[in-house]
Amino acid sequence: MTARLDHRNPLVFDTHELGRRPGALQRLTREVDAPKDLGIQGVVGVPEGAPVELELRLESVMEGVLVTGTARAQAEGECVRCLEPLQLDVEADFQEMFSYPDADDRGRHHHGAEPGDDAEDDEDRLFLEDGLFDLEPVLRDAVVLALPMQPVCQEDCPGLCAECGARLADDPDHHHDAVDIRWAALQGLADSLEPGDKDEKSGAEAGVDEKQEK
Repeated sequence: MTARLDHRNPLVFDTHELGRRPGALQRLTREVDAPKDLGIQGVVGVPEGAPVELELRLESVMEGVLVTGTARAQAEGECVRCLEPLQLDVEADFQEMFSYPDADDRGRHHHGAEPGDDAEDDEDRLFLEDGLFDLEPVLRDAVVLALPMQPVCQEDCPGLCAECGARLADDPDHHHDAVDIRWAALQGLADSLEPGDKDEKSGAEAGVDEKQEK
């Protein structure tokens, strides 16, 4: 058994003032605290408790209440290229039908539909409860769809240096000199020689040159 909706929840809305006359309209604005896990977990999302601005249009139709709206908030995450923290404005549009529990469903069995099809449809439908509806699942789906799967701090973020991990945006001229591995090995050998060894080697080379001159 599902829990009854709490009218004190800021994401639960009352449609009694709207009424059930088809065509009736009601516009609402509300600022609410973001619920937990509003976004793409581990990637980017609206922090719990952050302000979310809602603009809603409620329209009474034969089957229930059609809710159309926009949610605006600021999301936080991490750039996938340079791993720096980022903030971005998110605007999510949504539209959802909340059906009356006693809506006339006789027409749903037409056109050869099987009885089991209606049971599956009911699982996806959202219903009004004593004239109330819970916007949270709709808001959550809309925000997830509006957020980038791979957020970046800026479109042309160059990311991190593959060799040392430096943030390339902070040093556009950052680079590493390419060294031939053969010369690197010879340089390593030269660096390992003691100063006396280098002097003896230089003297031996000088003796060879004198013999060649004679």
